[in-house]
Amino acid sequence: MSDAIQITSRANPTFQRLRRLATEPRERTRSNRTLLEGDHLIGAWMEHDHAIASLAVDLAAIESPSRWPGVSRVLDDARARGIEVLAFPASLLDQLSSLDSPSRLVAEIMPRDGDLSAMRGQDVVLLDRLQDPGNVGAILRTCAAAGVRHAVAGPGTAALWSPKVMRAAMGAHALLNLASVDDLAACCLALDVPVYGTSSHAMATLDAIDLKPRCAWVFGHEGAGLGEAVEAAVAERGALVAIDQSPEVESLNVAAAAAVCLFEMRRQRRAAAPSSQP
Repeated sequence: MSDAIQITSRANPTFQRLRRLATEPRERTRSNRTLLEGDHLIGAWMEHDHAIASLAVDLAAIESPSRWPGVSRVLDDARARGIEVLAFPASLLDQLSSLDSPSRLVAEIMPRDGDLSAMRGQDVVLLDRLQDPGNVGAILRTCAAAGVRHAVAGPGTAALWSPKVMRAAMGAHALLNLASVDDLAACCLALDVPVYGTSSHAMATLDAIDLKPRCAWVFGHEGAGLGEAVEAAVAERGALVAIDQSPEVESLNVAAAAAVCLFEMRRQRRAAAPSSQP
């Protein structure tokens, strides 16, 4: 791609700006920009017509496109859309990556504003102080797979649009309506659907809950579970439920628990749907 802008100096202002996006959460918040890595995830983002401010690519991938066909396809699409392409030597591009094996392609994107009003009466997943980006991303990926299109992060939860969360979510961000709120308990009460949370000490078990109507799920901190105010909101609007499991294990990982709950909800609804067979 001959029209790529080559940047070879670490002192270049554009590289410095992208480096801050890669390493400084405050800069991502201030600029409302973040970095998305890998041709697969960037391609999925573009397929859904989401905006990209610029693409940073390894200069070697431009000079030898046959070695990285996935990167070349994304670059061709970017050129057709008029997206700015920045070519870096690998030594600089690697500094924009959060991966152990850095990608050859990094996109600068603008996170989409979440629409809380669109969540009323819908299936929603809420995250209460989940700190592990891998868990947050895995839950978002499960949301997309289970057909849940709305998710909310409360205070203390890993940033939904951080590079590590987006990598773990494997393209789910392109499909979801994502929002962050200052008061997760108030958000639970405002959704106008039953709200459920998981607890190993709950009296009700997951398989005994009618999950066919629209509902919200709250998943709490990896060690401490749900906060007091959020748990009270769940008790007011729905119920705490326990997942039936072997007593030899204290609890499931929160991402695994979310998958069990969301796919039990999906199973109940599919079982209740009218058969398409005559």
